[in-house]
Amino acid sequence: MKYIEPHAHMVSRTTDDYEKLALAGCEALCEPAFWAGFDRSSADGFYDYFRQLTEYEPKRAAKYGIKHYSWLCINPKEADDPGFAREVMSLIPEFLDRPTVLGIGEIGLNKNTRNELAIFEEHVQLALDRDLPILIHTPHLEDKLKGTRLILDSLASFSKLDRGKVIIDHVEEHTISHVLDAGYWAGMTLYPESKCTPNRAIDMLEMLPTPWGLVRSGVAPDHPKIKSVSRTFEKILACRIRSSISTLCDRAQRFKYNSIGKKSRYLRRVISRRNFHDIDSHNRKF
Repeated sequence: MKYIEPHAHMVSRTTDDYEKLALAGCEALCEPAFWAGFDRSSADGFYDYFRQLTEYEPKRAAKYGIKHYSWLCINPKEADDPGFAREVMSLIPEFLDRPTVLGIGEIGLNKNTRNELAIFEEHVQLALDRDLPILIHTPHLEDKLKGTRLILDSLASFSKLDRGKVIIDHVEEHTISHVLDAGYWAGMTLYPESKCTPNRAIDMLEMLPTPWGLVRSGVAPDHPKIKSVSRTFEKILACRIRSSISTLCDRAQRFKYNSIGKKSRYLRRVISRRNFHDIDSHNRKF
């Protein structure tokens, strides 16, 4: 199965992980700028980081046949110092015209502070000025709903914003409807400890309009499961196949007899929906 990984922090991973992604079927991946696990002490550190995202990582990925794309910003965790954040943001335009840069991200909120919100809005304006897509990070755990609402309220103030070019990431069951109802893309992060398990993501995809949901693994230093997206897709496919076969059994059973009540010789081997589920349940045990 071929797939695109929408969100992976490969600067934190070894080259072996690129090989594993390629073997799993990954043909392209997108890497947003993120917190490196520590606060950087100068804007020069971000300059080198942006070079790594736009120069080195595409070459490293290409060795395994994977196309590498990136999003640029100062992440919300390091954006609470407005002076420092603006110094970093002044570096970003130099990189935006590079062929592998997708847009601005992952911007957003961490502790839902006023400073974070101000820098978030300046990032949004930069994206608007350059007509670029936006990738947004929502806070973790107990701050997620509040942070999501703050982000949505802020975005609503940008009258020229194309909502179809905005992905709001790390949604969960209590925030996804807010994002989709407002007309944005929703990202479901397969991060079992603090975000979303594969089974929960599948449930959300089944319940809500699937074209507006992106499943991604959020590959990072503390999250080693690089194949979670492909495995989740396999689970979704299996669910869809079983559902389709069940529906087919149900419809075929109704047409098993022709209009005069005679059993059709072409449909003699058709089984009922109930019998199919009995066989399917039995096979899945082994």
